[in-house]
Amino acid sequence: MSGKLFDENKFAAVARRAVAEGVVLLKNDGDVLPLQKGTTISLFGRSQYNYYKSGTGSGGMVNTKYVIGVKEALEADDRYNLNQDLKAIYDEWIKENPFDAGIGWASEPWFQKEMVITPEIAKAAAAKSDVAIVLIGRTAGEDQDNSATAGSYLLTEDEHTMMKNVTEAFEKTIVLLNVGNIIDMKWVEKYNPSAVAYIWQGGQEGGNGVLDVLSGDVNPAGRLSDTIAYDIDDYPSTANFGKKKRNIQQEDIYVGYRYFETFAKDKVLYPFGFGLSYTSFDIKCCSLEFDITNGATVVATVTNTGSRKGQQVVQLYLEKPQGKLGNPSRVLVGFEKTKEIEPGETVECEIHVPAYYMSCYDDSGVTGHKSAYVLEQGTYTFYVGGDVRAEESASADISETVVVEQKSELMAPPIEFTRVKPEINADGTFSVVYEPVPTATKSSVEHRQEELPAEITQTGDKGYKLVDVAKGRVSMEDFIAQFSDDDLVAIVRGEGMSSPKVTPGTGGAFGGVTDSLLGYGIPVACCTDGPSGIRMDSGKKAFAMPNGTLLASTWNLELMEELYQWEGLELRKNKVDVLLGPGMNLHRNPLNGRNFEYFSEDPFLTGKCAAYQLKGMHKYHITGTIKHFALNTQETSRHYAEHVASERAIRELYLKGYEIAVKEAGAHAVMTTYGPVNGRYTSSNFDLVTKILRDEWGFEGIVMTDWWAKGGNVGAGDGADMADIVAAQNDLYMVTTSAADNTNNDNSLEGLANGTVTRADYQRCAANICRFIISKPVFFRLINENNEIDNQLLDEADEEELSYDNMIDCNFKESSVFAIDPSEIRTGRDSANMLSVAIKERGDYRLTMTVRAKNLSALAQIPLTVFRDRDIVKTITLTGEDREWQTVSVDFADCFASFYIKLYFAQNGMEIKDVNVEFVCSKEQEIHDMLARLGED
Repeated sequence: MSGKLFDENKFAAVARRAVAEGVVLLKNDGDVLPLQKGTTISLFGRSQYNYYKSGTGSGGMVNTKYVIGVKEALEADDRYNLNQDLKAIYDEWIKENPFDAGIGWASEPWFQKEMVITPEIAKAAAAKSDVAIVLIGRTAGEDQDNSATAGSYLLTEDEHTMMKNVTEAFEKTIVLLNVGNIIDMKWVEKYNPSAVAYIWQGGQEGGNGVLDVLSGDVNPAGRLSDTIAYDIDDYPSTANFGKKKRNIQQEDIYVGYRYFETFAKDKVLYPFGFGLSYTSFDIKCCSLEFDITNGATVVATVTNTGSRKGQQVVQLYLEKPQGKLGNPSRVLVGFEKTKEIEPGETVECEIHVPAYYMSCYDDSGVTGHKSAYVLEQGTYTFYVGGDVRAEESASADISETVVVEQKSELMAPPIEFTRVKPEINADGTFSVVYEPVPTATKSSVEHRQEELPAEITQTGDKGYKLVDVAKGRVSMEDFIAQFSDDDLVAIVRGEGMSSPKVTPGTGGAFGGVTDSLLGYGIPVACCTDGPSGIRMDSGKKAFAMPNGTLLASTWNLELMEELYQWEGLELRKNKVDVLLGPGMNLHRNPLNGRNFEYFSEDPFLTGKCAAYQLKGMHKYHITGTIKHFALNTQETSRHYAEHVASERAIRELYLKGYEIAVKEAGAHAVMTTYGPVNGRYTSSNFDLVTKILRDEWGFEGIVMTDWWAKGGNVGAGDGADMADIVAAQNDLYMVTTSAADNTNNDNSLEGLANGTVTRADYQRCAANICRFIISKPVFFRLINENNEIDNQLLDEADEEELSYDNMIDCNFKESSVFAIDPSEIRTGRDSANMLSVAIKERGDYRLTMTVRAKNLSALAQIPLTVFRDRDIVKTITLTGEDREWQTVSVDFADCFASFYIKLYFAQNGMEIKDVNVEFVCSKEQEIHDMLARLGED
């Protein structure tokens, strides 16, 4: 057993367990799974060569030490044999068809070209194998959505050919879906494979976790966090999804199973919460205790009626009376994942539901209680079982409508439209009818004008430091009173990407971002992406986590908390205070490109997953930024498309998960979205950021924008509109290059001068930021308290890790050349040196070194590998005969932001005379010269 505090092997073991518990088995005819020892497997599909550990973009860019895919896991397990003839065919084909990484950031194609599996290849493989495993792979990502086309939501022609020929040749075919989110499943009926499972995107331990399920070492206990319908057009959101200017939520609260179980059960292939096991379970509802004040408590028993031990997810759904508001036929209100239950064993589960989570929001006043959460009179029936179609039930009646919580009208839509409402038929089924949506009577701006904060009289520097606030020697108000207007407008500007002030290659820096703010004892806090692990563009390695959909499919909150304790410890090890995640927007439609980062179509499951991830990180005083607040349900036109929804849909669906994370986990940080909602960008929405988040829910942390977001009203949004953003109490604009120099040219001082924002608004945001920083490890290190964990992690760090902390800063000022003292470069065996290059201007840069070999044998080889960020640029190798000084150079083209150079010496023996980083040519000059040459021609 390792005595290290941060033990990557233990982290990996928990992640592997999470992958296994998140695998959702949809089909298992003839008990083809689990695989028997000695089975020979034919592995089909190119995803065996490029297992998708996550999607692309900010949510997936983790540099990790290794990734174990399904093929690698099976090859390492001596219980199974892989068909080597088929493997050889794939090996040759892959040489001619390498992985297509795309061009540019997050531009990797959604699928990779598939090898054509002819009937002959399939039959030859079947003759030498017991079973076929077919892997289907898809990435996903930021800034583009999926589409209802081949290679995205649908299978490609080559995948259809593979599925047809393999299932015809093999008696036993298992299909594994290495995808970020659900895809079209009509092909299951067409080709009838023996078994089908979603294995999702499992991070670096993905293949090992899948192997545990295939082998039977783990009994599959994953359950769907989304409804899988027959066709993409069956989802009620599809008709309005992906619009570039305005996305109207006409389906209202009827998202996912709320729609299908109410109106279209026949359109469902696999219901919400569904998943198979290698054993069977019997769930009974034993008792229901119910009262309006305390809510409901349901006790159920679960008996393992099969022959293998396994876990079951006990799911509790509520059918509310239709009343005057109208309601889905079922809503998830509780769940519990059991321990492993032995065959014949019975366990008891008790699930409590507060009355608040049973209530509905009346945005029209039809119940007589406008802008209130109410329990309408009628019968409340609880269903307990293994998925949304649970049959075990118990009921209770409410004799008259009760107000659970009175709220006020906030975030109501400014335009008229109609929404779905159920109308009951004679046979007890429901038809879709439409009703007008209540529109806003007052805007977010008007609400803000009614509640202006009080200004703190400026005093100038009194010598107070932030530690004085932490120790209770001065109040936060007295501390903030020292800030000049320049301090106030600077502290709300976060800096990045890859700021040299914090951990190299991370996403943002905030707090003491100017010399003046540092002088007040405010350290610079660090934040970085993302939900799938720590993104460090410097190339430093981190642990790649299972994706959001997979983790939600575990339905295991304690496991998520344990996993994110390790993630929190790794964040602390890397001096990152805030993870930019979890992502918790709803899977309103299967085509959303970032669904892989998010959890579910259901807000309750989403909120619980996020809450327990936060609880895990909070153990080490690290936190996550819950995002994107709120209604980020598509990537198409994400900076501009206005999401229009009713107040009821916003509160019951899109805010509910965030509310759970704030109230149950004490969330410390929130990120607003890129896009506008109901006429106003969320970054500037006072109703959302102040009235609901802070006033109603009691949130006391920081709110930040998404990177380079816009503020203001629809049609006039501007990232420079800092006045509007701060007025909403969105504390941090992320990001700018220099807060002191106002490199984004924001309107902060102008807004102060013309009264569109007040000094008190800036003071309030400054206080929020300072309160947040006091509670984080960056402050502990500054005052040298509560940092025993940091000291132990530092003691555990190896040479490679320390090189990222001992960064050599290359800052160009007057000169175009930065000279580095050669004595600062460590050239011993397995030594890494990090250079941080804060660029002079966009253009080309060059590293030059004068080097020679020390007195070594002629056969000696001394390699030096040069990286730019995570990528190898050049390897320079000297031999023992290179004893004369020589100049070597490495070019870095089109550098448009700060970047990192890593010098890695695999062997010792190189002597360095000088090292320089120089600015060679500006991009503008390069273009000018090119045009001049064209003119000459």
